[in-house]
Amino acid sequence: MPATHSIAATPETVRWGAFDASFPPVATVASGDLVVLQCVSGAQEAMPPASMGLVIPPALAAIHAAGVPRLGPHILTGPVAVEGAEPGDVLRVDIEKIELGADWGFCGFRPLMGTLPEDFPYKRMLHIPVDREARTGRLPFGPENGGLTLPLSPFFGVMGVAPPEEWGMISTKEPRAHGGNMDNKELGEGATLYLPVHTAGALFSAGDGHGVQGDGEVCINALEMCLTGHFRLTLQKGGGAKEPALRFPRAETPTHYITMGMNEDLDLAMKQALREMIAFITQRANISAADAYQFCSLAVDFRVTQTVNGEKGVHGMLRKGLLF
Repeated sequence: MPATHSIAATPETVRWGAFDASFPPVATVASGDLVVLQCVSGAQEAMPPASMGLVIPPALAAIHAAGVPRLGPHILTGPVAVEGAEPGDVLRVDIEKIELGADWGFCGFRPLMGTLPEDFPYKRMLHIPVDREARTGRLPFGPENGGLTLPLSPFFGVMGVAPPEEWGMISTKEPRAHGGNMDNKELGEGATLYLPVHTAGALFSAGDGHGVQGDGEVCINALEMCLTGHFRLTLQKGGGAKEPALRFPRAETPTHYITMGMNEDLDLAMKQALREMIAFITQRANISAADAYQFCSLAVDFRVTQTVNGEKGVHGMLRKGLLF
């Protein structure tokens, strides 16, 4: 029977801002096990003022107090090793449940960052109260300045495995072949993420909880907040490092298949997402690459995922049932 493993966010179980194949796992699980990861978000300078009456989760306060080395922007819980995972395999991540971990989140921008730094060369931070039961956030602006209630749709901005050993330590900022900071709002409850394995154990980590985000995250942040994720980690064997089963992250939801592209140039990110979709279609359907290329123009939606992570993102959405 698959087991359930609960991993709290503590100074010993988090890494702040980096992926590295040399990071030792905080736990080792069997393929098919459920892993519940408590994930926290926010540096000390992003905490709400006391006057707002918002409670900082004790786990996040403890991580601040411990002085965990800050190597990049995101606090990740993990990594978690999966027994038997080897380079060339695929890690299937079923996102079974996402729990809100705080009664607030934050969204901000600052000079030299975001999609329009030339238009907004100053710092601004909003702390947004969250109703956990209703799953809504309350914005301080909106209709007639009375505020606006925004329904939440939580997901993890960062989910990834360890990168190839030769990459060494890399920042959590840029999404790459290992996954990482994809900021794809489609990857919520009920979605499945497929990640190529680059090192023994796969070494899965998650963090960067988002309460809600639009396609094309633009101002640096979504609604950044603490979340707890229930991830079922299942190993799918590949042909080894020389014949990997998957070269780049893919995903699916109950309604769509998803391919992804990431590049500093948004045009090249689009080309990668399109090539990934053509490859996916030709693998699954008895049609040529030329057929798939034209089908993508007729029936696949390509969306801008985010434009703030250095490596910009595009994802293709193929509705299930059209071809297979």
